[in-house]
Amino acid sequence: MPRRPRVEYPGYHHIINRGVARENIFLKEDDYFKFLEILEHTSKVYTFEVHSLCLMTNHYHLLIKTKSENLSLLARQINSKYAQYFNKEYKRVGPLWQGRFKSWFVHDENYLGTLVRYIEQNPIKANITQDIGEYQWCASTLLFDKNYENIFKNSILNDEIIFSSLDKLLEEGEIATLQKHLNEKYKRSEAGLIKQKQQPLAKHFKKVKSLNDRNEKIMLALKDGYTQGEVGRYLGLTSGLISQVNKSCKLNT
Repeated sequence: MPRRPRVEYPGYHHIINRGVARENIFLKEDDYFKFLEILEHTSKVYTFEVHSLCLMTNHYHLLIKTKSENLSLLARQINSKYAQYFNKEYKRVGPLWQGRFKSWFVHDENYLGTLVRYIEQNPIKANITQDIGEYQWCASTLLFDKNYENIFKNSILNDEIIFSSLDKLLEEGEIATLQKHLNEKYKRSEAGLIKQKQQPLAKHFKKVKSLNDRNEKIMLALKDGYTQGEVGRYLGLTSGLISQVNKSCKLNT
């Protein structure tokens, strides 16, 4: 199965990487410090900003904002430099990481706060802590620790979005919305990034039971990235009628 094309577009990216066979990648405090040192150095070389992070024992989360199409380069730099350190430090050989890193382009900045809370809640989900701000290796804690002042003075911003996100835990609806965004796929076009369709129109309109059901399925197809013209041609309807359905459904929600 071919790999999912990686979106290198400048902007916010959520990055995750995990130890091979889910083994620990941080064994002592110095390991965390070394990773942060590598991250800080790499952010200067590749001119990206770190907006949130969480270093767990066997994986890490980063929320960064790139200025160039260099996501793969900077992530490989972080991972390879840390793997070199770890293998030398613990006299081991072989890969440290479980395959290539995973990344998601944050196409909708409206859910940045939700993503930050998702990252910050990793220690809570793992039953390590009970509240945001208690885990030593999360951005919320590091930002207020003077030991890290020099590291994060320029790379982690005092962003209002970030700080306003830390006052509550994620709700079920937010988790579902976040998961939906993470599952969406985008591709590059002359007009910029466009959303890739998640499923064919035939599946969208399978077993239409009524006019209301059809209209609901039209809305779902539009949300899936299909244009009004594409939906209209498939159903044998005019783009104007699809537009009317779209406006009517939005008014009723």
